[in-house]
Amino acid sequence: MSDPTIKGLPPPPTKFDGSNFRIAIVHARWNDAIIKSLVEGTINKLKEQGVKQENIVVKSVPGSYELPFATKQLIEAGKIQSSNAAPSMIASTTNLLSLIDNTTSQPSTEKKTDNASNSGPLTKPFDAIIPIGCLIKGSTMHFEYICDAVTHGLMKVQLETGTPVIFGVLTALNDDQALERAGIGRTEKGKGHNHGEDWGLAAVELAAQNQDWSKGIL
Repeated sequence: MSDPTIKGLPPPPTKFDGSNFRIAIVHARWNDAIIKSLVEGTINKLKEQGVKQENIVVKSVPGSYELPFATKQLIEAGKIQSSNAAPSMIASTTNLLSLIDNTTSQPSTEKKTDNASNSGPLTKPFDAIIPIGCLIKGSTMHFEYICDAVTHGLMKVQLETGTPVIFGVLTALNDDQALERAGIGRTEKGKGHNHGEDWGLAAVELAAQNQDWSKGIL
Protein backbone atom coordinates (compact mmCIF):
# COMPACT_ATOMS: atom_id res chain seq x y z
CA MET A 1 0.00 0.00 0.00
CA SER A 2 1.26 3.44 -0.88
CA ASP A 3 2.63 5.53 1.96
CA PRO A 4 -0.08 8.10 2.84
CA THR A 5 2.61 10.67 3.63
CA ILE A 6 3.66 10.86 -0.03
CA LYS A 7 2.16 14.05 -1.36
CA GLY A 8 2.72 16.18 -4.40
CA LEU A 9 3.41 19.89 -4.42
CA PRO A 10 0.19 21.86 -5.06
CA PRO A 11 0.23 24.37 -7.93
CA PRO A 12 1.85 27.70 -6.95
CA PRO A 13 -0.51 30.61 -6.17
CA THR A 14 0.82 32.34 -9.29
CA LYS A 15 1.42 30.66 -12.64
CA PHE A 16 5.00 31.28 -13.72
CA ASP A 17 6.21 31.36 -17.31
CA GLY A 18 9.42 29.41 -17.83
CA SER A 19 9.76 30.07 -21.56
CA ASN A 20 12.82 32.30 -21.09
CA PHE A 21 14.49 30.21 -18.39
CA ARG A 22 17.54 28.02 -18.69
CA ILE A 23 17.50 25.13 -16.24
CA ALA A 24 20.17 22.54 -15.49
CA ILE A 25 19.63 19.05 -14.13
CA VAL A 26 22.57 17.10 -12.77
CA HIS A 27 21.82 13.58 -11.59
CA ALA A 28 23.62 10.69 -9.93
CA ARG A 29 23.71 7.30 -11.67
CA TRP A 30 23.24 5.14 -8.57
CA ASN A 31 19.79 3.48 -8.43
CA ASP A 32 19.39 4.06 -12.14
CA ALA A 33 15.72 3.08 -12.61
CA ILE A 34 14.62 5.46 -9.86
CA ILE A 35 16.84 8.27 -11.16
CA LYS A 36 15.55 7.91 -14.72
CA SER A 37 11.95 8.21 -13.55
CA LEU A 38 12.74 11.27 -11.43
CA VAL A 39 14.60 13.00 -14.26
CA GLU A 40 11.77 12.26 -16.68
CA GLY A 41 9.18 13.63 -14.25
CA THR A 42 11.27 16.76 -13.72
CA ILE A 43 11.69 17.45 -17.42
CA ASN A 44 8.01 16.88 -18.16
CA LYS A 45 6.98 19.35 -15.49
CA LEU A 46 9.53 21.93 -16.65
CA LYS A 47 8.08 21.71 -20.15
CA GLU A 48 4.56 22.11 -18.78
CA GLN A 49 5.73 25.39 -17.26
CA GLY A 50 7.00 26.59 -20.63
CA VAL A 51 10.69 25.73 -20.37
CA LYS A 52 11.94 24.76 -23.82
CA GLN A 53 13.64 21.39 -24.33
CA GLU A 54 16.76 23.06 -25.76
CA ASN A 55 17.08 25.15 -22.59
CA ILE A 56 17.15 22.12 -20.29
CA VAL A 57 20.73 20.92 -19.80
CA VAL A 58 21.13 17.43 -18.31
CA LYS A 59 24.43 16.13 -16.92
CA SER A 60 25.31 13.14 -14.77
CA VAL A 61 27.83 12.22 -12.07
CA PRO A 62 28.62 8.85 -10.45
CA GLY A 63 26.81 9.34 -7.13
CA SER A 64 25.00 11.76 -4.86
CA TYR A 65 28.17 12.74 -3.00
CA GLU A 66 29.42 14.37 -6.21
CA LEU A 67 26.28 16.49 -6.67
CA PRO A 68 27.34 19.60 -4.68
CA PHE A 69 30.62 19.92 -6.59
CA ALA A 70 28.96 19.30 -9.97
CA THR A 71 26.18 21.75 -9.16
CA LYS A 72 28.57 24.56 -8.35
CA GLN A 73 30.74 23.87 -11.39
CA LEU A 74 27.72 23.82 -13.71
CA ILE A 75 26.56 27.17 -12.35
CA GLU A 76 30.01 28.64 -12.94
CA ALA A 77 30.25 27.04 -16.39
CA GLY A 78 26.91 28.60 -17.32
CA LYS A 79 28.22 32.03 -16.35
CA ILE A 80 31.42 31.53 -18.36
CA GLN A 81 29.47 30.33 -21.38
CA SER A 82 27.21 33.37 -21.14
CA SER A 83 30.20 35.69 -20.93
CA ASN A 84 31.88 34.06 -23.93
CA ALA A 85 28.67 34.30 -25.96
CA ALA A 86 28.17 38.03 -25.25
CA PRO A 87 28.90 40.28 -28.25
CA SER A 88 32.30 41.94 -28.11
CA MET A 89 32.29 45.69 -27.44
CA ILE A 90 35.20 46.09 -29.87
CA ALA A 91 33.33 44.23 -32.61
CA SER A 92 30.23 46.31 -31.96
CA THR A 93 32.23 49.54 -32.26
CA THR A 94 33.84 48.36 -35.50
CA ASN A 95 30.46 47.52 -36.99
CA LEU A 96 29.09 50.96 -36.13
CA LEU A 97 32.10 52.71 -37.71
CA SER A 98 31.75 50.68 -40.89
CA LEU A 99 28.13 51.75 -41.17
CA ILE A 100 29.14 55.39 -40.86
CA ASP A 101 31.90 55.05 -43.48
CA ASN A 102 29.81 53.08 -45.95
CA THR A 103 27.77 55.93 -47.41
CA THR A 104 26.81 53.94 -50.49
CA SER A 105 25.07 51.13 -48.62
CA GLN A 106 21.36 50.59 -49.08
CA PRO A 107 19.70 49.83 -45.71
CA SER A 108 16.46 48.75 -47.37
CA THR A 109 18.16 45.72 -48.95
CA GLU A 110 20.61 44.98 -46.13
CA LYS A 111 20.24 41.55 -44.57
CA LYS A 112 19.01 41.77 -41.01
CA THR A 113 20.47 39.70 -38.17
CA ASP A 114 17.91 40.28 -35.50
CA ASN A 115 18.57 37.99 -32.49
CA ALA A 116 14.83 37.58 -32.03
CA SER A 117 14.68 35.65 -35.28
CA ASN A 118 17.39 33.21 -34.20
CA SER A 119 15.90 30.09 -32.71
CA GLY A 120 18.31 28.10 -30.57
CA PRO A 121 19.27 27.29 -27.01
CA LEU A 122 19.86 30.10 -24.55
CA THR A 123 23.44 30.73 -23.48
CA LYS A 124 22.70 32.85 -20.43
CA PRO A 125 23.57 31.72 -16.87
CA PHE A 126 21.30 29.04 -15.45
CA ASP A 127 18.19 30.40 -13.76
CA ALA A 128 17.99 27.34 -11.50
CA ILE A 129 19.62 23.95 -11.14
CA ILE A 130 18.13 20.67 -9.96
CA PRO A 131 20.53 18.07 -8.48
CA ILE A 132 18.84 14.64 -8.45
CA GLY A 133 20.01 11.64 -6.45
CA CYS A 134 18.70 8.68 -4.51
CA LEU A 135 20.17 7.45 -1.25
CA ILE A 136 18.79 4.27 0.32
CA LYS A 137 19.73 3.27 3.84
CA GLY A 138 21.94 0.22 4.13
CA SER A 139 23.57 -1.63 7.01
CA THR A 140 26.37 0.89 7.65
CA MET A 141 26.72 4.58 8.56
CA HIS A 142 27.47 5.42 4.92
CA PHE A 143 23.86 6.54 4.38
CA GLU A 144 23.89 9.07 7.23
CA TYR A 145 27.24 10.57 6.27
CA ILE A 146 26.35 11.01 2.60
CA CYS A 147 22.87 12.44 3.33
CA ASP A 148 24.32 15.02 5.70
CA ALA A 149 27.21 16.00 3.42
CA VAL A 150 25.05 16.33 0.29
CA THR A 151 22.31 18.30 2.05
CA HIS A 152 24.68 20.84 3.56
CA GLY A 153 26.78 20.98 0.40
CA LEU A 154 23.86 21.85 -1.85
CA MET A 155 22.54 24.46 0.57
CA LYS A 156 25.98 26.07 0.68
CA VAL A 157 26.17 26.19 -3.13
CA GLN A 158 22.95 28.13 -3.56
CA LEU A 159 23.80 30.58 -0.80
CA GLU A 160 27.28 31.20 -2.26
CA THR A 161 26.23 31.51 -5.90
CA GLY A 162 22.82 33.17 -5.60
CA THR A 163 21.39 30.60 -8.00
CA PRO A 164 18.34 28.61 -6.83
CA VAL A 165 19.27 24.97 -6.14
CA ILE A 166 16.31 22.62 -5.81
CA PHE A 167 16.90 19.71 -3.42
CA GLY A 168 16.13 16.69 -5.58
CA VAL A 169 17.77 14.00 -3.48
CA LEU A 170 15.63 11.18 -2.12
CA THR A 171 16.78 9.88 1.28
CA ALA A 172 14.79 6.67 1.66
CA LEU A 173 14.94 4.01 4.34
CA ASN A 174 14.24 1.18 1.89
CA ASP A 175 13.75 0.39 -1.78
CA ASP A 176 9.96 0.61 -1.69
CA GLN A 177 10.02 4.15 -0.28
CA ALA A 178 12.34 5.26 -3.08
CA LEU A 179 10.29 3.55 -5.80
CA GLU A 180 7.06 5.15 -4.59
CA ARG A 181 8.66 8.59 -4.47
CA ALA A 182 9.76 8.11 -8.06
CA GLY A 183 6.21 7.15 -9.05
CA ILE A 184 7.16 3.57 -9.94
CA GLY A 185 6.03 1.61 -6.89
CA ARG A 186 5.85 -2.17 -7.17
CA THR A 187 2.03 -2.38 -7.29
CA GLU A 188 -0.50 -0.54 -9.44
CA LYS A 189 -2.22 0.95 -6.39
CA GLY A 190 1.07 1.78 -4.75
CA LYS A 191 2.84 3.60 -7.59
CA GLY A 192 3.23 6.66 -5.36
CA HIS A 193 4.07 10.10 -6.64
CA ASN A 194 6.98 11.20 -8.82
CA HIS A 195 8.73 13.90 -6.81
CA GLY A 196 10.57 15.03 -9.92
CA GLU A 197 7.38 16.85 -10.88
CA ASP A 198 7.57 18.85 -7.64
CA TRP A 199 11.18 19.78 -8.31
CA GLY A 200 10.32 21.01 -11.81
CA LEU A 201 7.56 23.20 -10.39
CA ALA A 202 9.84 24.55 -7.68
CA ALA A 203 12.64 25.36 -10.12
CA VAL A 204 10.46 27.55 -12.34
CA GLU A 205 8.87 29.28 -9.35
CA LEU A 206 12.22 30.04 -7.69
CA ALA A 207 13.76 31.16 -10.97
CA ALA A 208 10.91 33.63 -11.51
CA GLN A 209 10.97 34.87 -7.92
CA ASN A 210 14.74 35.25 -7.94
CA GLN A 211 14.59 37.18 -11.19
CA ASP A 212 12.31 39.73 -9.53
CA TRP A 213 14.22 39.84 -6.23
CA SER A 214 17.52 40.48 -8.04
CA LYS A 215 15.91 43.61 -9.53
CA GLY A 216 14.53 44.77 -6.19
CA ILE A 217 10.98 43.78 -7.13
CA LEU A 218 9.02 42.39 -4.19
